[in-house]
Amino acid sequence: MSRLTHVEYEVLERAVVDGTRVAIRQRGRREHIVIPLRLVLKGGREVIEAKNQTTGRAIEIDLDDVEHVEVVR
Repeated sequence: MSRLTHVEYEVLERAVVDGTRVAIRQRGRREHIVIPLRLVLKGGREVIEAKNQTTGRAIEIDLDDVEHVEVVR
């Protein structure tokens, strides 16, 4: 289950709607700066479908692995 706070989840949802960048820190991994495109269920798990802000490459991040989300200004 995701450990995001209510505020972090709102930040993520707002970024999907507005197309803004967010910094996502995953457990045991580095931080990603991405543009989230949508939140979907895959195999019973919530996944963030996003694109890398620099390369435009598609990336999927399992919400259960996310430690922290914040807006990049």
